[in-house]
Amino acid sequence: MSDIGQLDIGQLKTAIIGLIGLAATAEQELLAAAPAGEPGNPQRWAALPLIAHNTQFRQQQAERLAAIAGGTEPPEFADVDHQSAELYRTLAAQPAEQAGRESWAVAGELIDRTRSAAPEDLLDPARHPWLRGRQLWLQIIVRGFWHATGHVGDYYLSHGRAEQAVALASHAVATADYLAAPLAARGMAVYNLGCAQAGAGLLDGAAAAIGEAVTLNPDLRANTARDPDLTALRDSGRLAGVLAR
Repeated sequence: MSDIGQLDIGQLKTAIIGLIGLAATAEQELLAAAPAGEPGNPQRWAALPLIAHNTQFRQQQAERLAAIAGGTEPPEFADVDHQSAELYRTLAAQPAEQAGRESWAVAGELIDRTRSAAPEDLLDPARHPWLRGRQLWLQIIVRGFWHATGHVGDYYLSHGRAEQAVALASHAVATADYLAAPLAARGMAVYNLGCAQAGAGLLDGAAAAIGEAVTLNPDLRANTARDPDLTALRDSGRLAGVLAR
């Protein structure tokens, strides 16, 4: 299901920029509230390395947009092993002030490059073979919003703050609606809400959210089979029932 053909390019860019801004603000709020010297490990990330990781992921997307603007092909970026002790140590070694500054700076760079991107680059995946059929506008939302807010929500869940995880995800859904984001992007926001609700033990709400998410964005269906955030929902049998409908 797609409504992108009906969406004005200015409205699309506004939605992308608004979602990137929401994610970056959530990171700043998390970093400001996190205790100094917060302990963590690859199984339970502290706030500082989590935000540094989100920034790196967002920077990769900014580099892709820069390559398009310069008429070159961006590098291939390796998959990230979130359980890597070496990766965690490297990210955790950053000063908190640096992590906060870079989060804002890279979010701003991605916003600026999105604003100046040509409509045909955002909408037509055939223009760049390295996109492998993926739409650039949606890739920006994945790296600038969905990935980031998902990790912040996971932080709250793993630190006993389930209500805050659900509140953040609910706010993201409301923001996506307010921005009139494309259906695929709204589906990502609703998917994160379902994950947060599942982690909080709100399984009926999570089932309803995941059902709505895969209706808005059918590509998300593949995630439901492997996403550890939905383990409780799968084990309860609710997920299979929702997907069957």
